[in-house]
Parts: sequence; C-alpha cells; structure tokens
Amino acid sequence: VQLQASGGGLVEAGGSLTLSCTASRRTGSTYGMGWFRQPPGKERDIVAAISWSGGHTYYTNSVKGRFTISRDNAKNTVYLQMNALQPEDTAVYYCAADSRDSTWHRVGRTAYDYDYWGQGTEVTVSS
Repeated sequence: VQLQASGGGLVEAGGSLTLSCTASRRTGSTYGMGWFRQPPGKERDIVAAISWSGGHTYYTNSVKGRFTISRDNAKNTVYLQMNALQPEDTAVYYCAADSRDSTWHRVGRTAYDYDYWGQGTEVTVSS
C-alpha cells in the first residue's frame, strides 16, 4: 500500500484547509485510517482516525469541533477537513493506514495501530 497525502499549505488563522490521502489500492483493504501531525520540535501525535466502515471516528481534544475526518472507499481516499485553524495547528500532517485489523468499526488511536504511512504534507498557520 502506498499513501499519497496532499492539500497542505499556508493559511491565516481562522482559515480552512482540506487534506486528502489516496491509497494505491482499494481503501477497503486498508481498513482503519488516521491522520497524525508532528509540530516542529515535537513528537508525532494522532489528530483524527476513522474506522473501515466510516461510521466511527476519533478526534484529539484540541481539534474537536474544528476538524472532520471522512473517507470515500470508492475513491480510495481519506480526508481531513480543517476549519478555524490556529497557529498551534502548524505541523507536518501524515496519513496512516492499518492493513492488518479488518474489524469493521475499529478506530486506531496510536501509531502502533498503523503499518503504512504517507509522506507528510506541511500545514502552516500564520497568526
């Protein structure tokens, strides 16, 4: 599985961006998917995750109400809609896929839950 992330860029505080991550094969085979981010000088942490079914999601507290994760299995793509962006959202964003656990409603919340990673797309939010 290869993951290609896109959609990052420079945006002013309060603005919006939508990240996309396309898998090289059917997204249904990649099961759960997630978005992580790594701010400058900090560790990589989860932002949001979505189950294979698309019916279950997880968000870290700092993005609840502002970010929305979704997926389109027919297009092999997972999205992260980011609204009301803040300077503290500045980071490299990575998409990740779990090809091992086919539990329909499972939502992985740690890096250990994923075995494939995209190359990262940079998001910079100016104040």
